[in-house]
Amino acid sequence: MAGKYELGFIGAGNMAEGILAAVVAQQLYPAEAIVASDPVAERRELFAQRFGIAVTDDNRQLVTDTKRVIWAVKPQSFDDVAAQLADVVRDDQLLISIMAGMSTKRIAAAFAGIKARVVRVMPNLPIKVGAGMSGLYGGEYATKQDITETQALFDAGGNSVVVQDEVLMDAVTAISGSGPAYFYAFVEAMVAGGTACGLSEADALKLAKCTCLGAARMMLESDEPPAELRRKVTSKGGTTQAALEYMANAGVNEAIRDAVRAAFERGRQLGA
Repeated sequence: MAGKYELGFIGAGNMAEGILAAVVAQQLYPAEAIVASDPVAERRELFAQRFGIAVTDDNRQLVTDTKRVIWAVKPQSFDDVAAQLADVVRDDQLLISIMAGMSTKRIAAAFAGIKARVVRVMPNLPIKVGAGMSGLYGGEYATKQDITETQALFDAGGNSVVVQDEVLMDAVTAISGSGPAYFYAFVEAMVAGGTACGLSEADALKLAKCTCLGAARMMLESDEPPAELRRKVTSKGGTTQAALEYMANAGVNEAIRDAVRAAFERGRQLGA
């Protein structure tokens, strides 16, 4: 396999930064074996200074020189970027996509002259702090080794699941990919409720953040399902029951379920 770099990033946005931070922290590859490209000079400079990796604005050179390429561009930009690279992508090269909604077949079709080895991944932003969650799917020509290597990359920044049906990747996106934003919105609402009850915003935010962290850790470290943990917090006729009944009457559970479905449908549209 040609190439002086083990890992390359086409696109140096927030998600690429999070993945790279995990890779460097876990020393999966040395900095001198990693390269990133981006059209924005400030992003290239940030990656070079923070991580000590090579940077470029030349996607063709990056692909030519790299064994494993992470595609971290916006889905809407893929066709234009791929068209510029179709003659330099190789079938001895692993293509890892983190583009929402983009199927492995669609990616491989952009490189029709080869049997492109594509692994599709949907990570989430908490990978930046080592608490990410990713879903993976291996395309038609991806090998077991390709999937294993890709999973190791993303497990460096948290955890992952491998799905066997690609349609489920849009469900992964709807839950864990978009999920942090739902959570942050929920915390914002909790803080607003706290300030409405007289707390300072700083105190309400600290209470909400630490409470949510504790609840999440209990779910991760306990064998009990969320419903059982919820019941343990809820005393009959108490404050928690009052809040939960209000949310039920307001249709909060249904709204969250339908929001996940909306994200799922949007993911399918992006890949159409």
